[in-house]
Amino acid sequence: MQKRQLGNGLEVSALALGAMGYGKSREIEDREDMIALLRAAVDRGMDFFDTAEVYGPWTNEKMVGEAFAGMRDKVILATKFGWNIDQTTGEHLGGVNSRPEQIRSVAEGSLKRLGTDYIDLFYQHRVDPDVPVEEVAGTVGDLINEGKVRWFGMSEASATSIRRAHAEYPVAALQSEYSLWTREPEEEIIPLLEELGIGLVPFSPLGRGFLTGKIDTVTEFSSNDMRSQMPRFDEESRAANKQFVSLLTEIAERQGATPAQIALAWLLARKPFIVPLFGTRKLERFDENIGALDVILSAEDLTEIDGADLKAQGARYPDSLLQFSGK
Repeated sequence: MQKRQLGNGLEVSALALGAMGYGKSREIEDREDMIALLRAAVDRGMDFFDTAEVYGPWTNEKMVGEAFAGMRDKVILATKFGWNIDQTTGEHLGGVNSRPEQIRSVAEGSLKRLGTDYIDLFYQHRVDPDVPVEEVAGTVGDLINEGKVRWFGMSEASATSIRRAHAEYPVAALQSEYSLWTREPEEEIIPLLEELGIGLVPFSPLGRGFLTGKIDTVTEFSSNDMRSQMPRFDEESRAANKQFVSLLTEIAERQGATPAQIALAWLLARKPFIVPLFGTRKLERFDENIGALDVILSAEDLTEIDGADLKAQGARYPDSLLQFSGK
């Protein structure tokens, strides 16, 4: 699989797999299938995988650790700290917590759950307004100096927070939502990352499934599906946002590809330091997505996409979650 360079010498596969949906909030029936999928991804050349303490909490990191037991040298593991998780019970107490003692406690717990003695990339999941980012960066820097972590990352941080943190300790990667229908990072974030030499790992590169063309106005989401609470996925917004799928489908037909592959290829073409992070529970979808690496969009394709000047209808998060984004 093709490789890409993030910041501070971190080289990874050009696409990454997010394990968030694997045993996030319960012991799922197909747990063994998800472990098999993670291992199959390694067999296909992928080495960059993403999890987090809050996914569960804790069940997801344990699953990832089990999946990669005996092959630690073949994978680059990213996990995250920053939500207010009780380090004894695993209870999510609400809000964020990036106090130095919390960061250290999360690191120790993640190391045990992942079955490793180092974390490759340790992201601050959300900026904590009560803890200076310089203090956060310094704490992760200490963990790096101790050999427990290798690279420092941030997620959904503002340009100001990224610059301040990077001045204290180099940020290797930023994880934020970025896709054809979520283009806000182009305004300030991407130019800053290019200036500072920081990589971008866009999550939800397929618009939480919408850009694949497999979701329409009659699609029903279960009550525990996050999309059921997102304004961008209400029926009216889905109807309006079909314009994105129509554009992707038209280009896909010309390319002999799928809309998902075009959406990923578009991201890959934006900047060489972008490594899209997708999630899937099916091996056939995984193979479809990595097929995007073989899709080369022409200058005319890229001009057509930008010239369409599409705007997504509906906020990407409900108000209760927006407060934690872009701090």
